[in-house]
Amino acid sequence: MKIVIGNKNYSSWSLRPWLALKHLGVEFEEELIPLSQPDTPQRNRQFSPAGKVPILIDGGITVWESLAILEYLAEKYPDADLWPRGTAARANARAVSCEMLSGFRALRGACPMNLRRPPRKLAIDDAVKADVARMTQIWRDARAEHGHGGPFLYGAFTIADAMFSAAATRFRTYDIDMDPVSRAYVDTIHEFEPFKAWHAEALKETWIVPHDEVDDTITPG
Repeated sequence: MKIVIGNKNYSSWSLRPWLALKHLGVEFEEELIPLSQPDTPQRNRQFSPAGKVPILIDGGITVWESLAILEYLAEKYPDADLWPRGTAARANARAVSCEMLSGFRALRGACPMNLRRPPRKLAIDDAVKADVARMTQIWRDARAEHGHGGPFLYGAFTIADAMFSAAATRFRTYDIDMDPVSRAYVDTIHEFEPFKAWHAEALKETWIVPHDEVDDTITPG
């Protein structure tokens, strides 16, 4: 099995399935293609016609798009419970994972994933604040209704946690205000061993993607 990813410092979509692969404990090869280089799309198209990472290659099967890869892994390893077992929890996890996939564009645009950036407060507008409010509501509701038995959204690590992992880094990187339940969840993602491994590798990278380097800071007040 092989996964093609982008820079670990910036590639939020690559992070998601990589965490699941590490969590599963399966052996896999990775190939990193730096983002935003002149030949990036061409190199990506060697593996997928979409020309974007991440891309999973498993023998003769090629899967692209983060959530599709995660769904493939859930089918390939059904005993790993990458989706919660309970019908209600599983339905909720799928819904919020799809919401993460297609939504929160204001937050994602204003606060790109940048694991090397020292945590500093960022001035955020009303659209970003609305995304923050909705995301933290998702986290609180999942923890309250389905989070028994562990520190993740549905107790144990699931696809939903993989989908929200990059967002959790943004809350810490940009020092975004949050409630205690959400802060505990952000801490859980950062303390997750697969994430710690990814983060350590991200800090070693030297590539710079200018549009993901946000410098507009405010003094905490």
